[in-house]
Amino acid sequence: MDNNGTGSKFKVNEGVSQFELYMNGRMAFLEYYKEGNKIFMTHTEAPAELQGSGAAKELVKKALEYSKENKLTVVPSCSYVAHYVNQHPEWRKVLSDGYQM
Repeated sequence: MDNNGTGSKFKVNEGVSQFELYMNGRMAFLEYYKEGNKIFMTHTEAPAELQGSGAAKELVKKALEYSKENKLTVVPSCSYVAHYVNQHPEWRKVLSDGYQM
């Protein structure tokens, strides 16, 4: 787990195909599946206690960093991930070719 100084911890849980962010005793998660070198990010969810805390935003950023470091091409099948990338165009370079924002 990575503790980034904000009191949150990020984990890649390959057993259930999700990225996890632990903050204030709660977990937000981002489900994914892989096909070859593509990673499809399919669903982001944060408990009510973490909504508005920036947890989902941090979770998506960490998942994108993981994907970039592991040379995976991202397919944002989740509307939250697509919205995040739209708001942070520096991440468009990790998207699948032909993906339109």
